[in-house]
Amino acid sequence: MRLSLPNLLTWTRIVLVPVFVVLFYLPDHWLAPGARNVVAAYLFLFGAITDWLDGWLARTLDQTSAFGAFLDPVADKLMVTAALIILVHVNRVDVVVAVVIIGREIAISALREWMARIGHSRSVAVSFIGKAKTACQMAALLMLLHWDPLFGAFPLQEIGTALAWIAAVLTLVSMVIYLRRAWPLLGAEGRS
Repeated sequence: MRLSLPNLLTWTRIVLVPVFVVLFYLPDHWLAPGARNVVAAYLFLFGAITDWLDGWLARTLDQTSAFGAFLDPVADKLMVTAALIILVHVNRVDVVVAVVIIGREIAISALREWMARIGHSRSVAVSFIGKAKTACQMAALLMLLHWDPLFGAFPLQEIGTALAWIAAVLTLVSMVIYLRRAWPLLGAEGRS
């Protein structure tokens, strides 16, 4: 396997996950809580940007690969799951939100894997609602990691919390859409 620039960016995102997590376990005298929030938010933002950038580069440079297509969503899920677990740990996200989002990611990943094995991966391709869910989720996580009001006035806590709940609802809606698309194939496969 040749290491392409898009795959290197994806690997960078994966390597950043433990760095991101360790930030929240550093003693306060090493990194003050306010600074920790800012650094974590910027690391998460960097990860989100590299998520978009690696896909764009892979298509633009014609460096798409089966391995990259596999690794990219794994990196995304690791980053989002780590952020959610940390935010639950520091009481910034309700556990229900985290369980809904993480549970859906696991279920839909398994569904996509199975659908690809039976040759119907297009049936569970990313939908508009899935993209809206991702945008809402990423914005919420970024705001909740930063936590302190932006410029002293922009209430990131309240907006981030509202977006997290909206993302959880969109998560359930998108899961229902994917399951409805796959249901006829699931039933047919069960009968064969």
